[in-house]
Amino acid sequence: MERPSLEINLPDAHEEGKLYVVDSLNNLNKLNVCPDESQHSLDEEENTGGAGESMAGSNTSNQRLFFVTFILTLTISLALVSFVIFLIFQTRNEVDQISSRLLSEKKNIEELKKLNNIILKHLNQSRVKE
Repeated sequence: MERPSLEINLPDAHEEGKLYVVDSLNNLNKLNVCPDESQHSLDEEENTGGAGESMAGSNTSNQRLFFVTFILTLTISLALVSFVIFLIFQTRNEVDQISSRLLSEKKNIEELKKLNNIILKHLNQSRVKE
């Protein structure tokens, strides 16, 4: 099977017509080779008349800027999450300390109640004897 040639013989066409045909074939080839997203950049390159290289450089710098911003955002988010986890552990430790103090104070209060009851009983017995 023979593959059709991309070359078109136009013996009667002027030089300008030949350039137009070649340019059209190049555009068709670019459409077949490039993905849909790059079509916008191809259209802009045609409209700017050769400034497409600077647009590609701008696109690359935009991608780099996006990547750097993304990494920076991830780093800051990680730092904030780490800080929040640290605060949670600190708060948990302090709550544990306070609860242990409360338990010890509760024990002390219960002992004082017992002592108070013993003292009251002793006072009541001494009043009865008198």
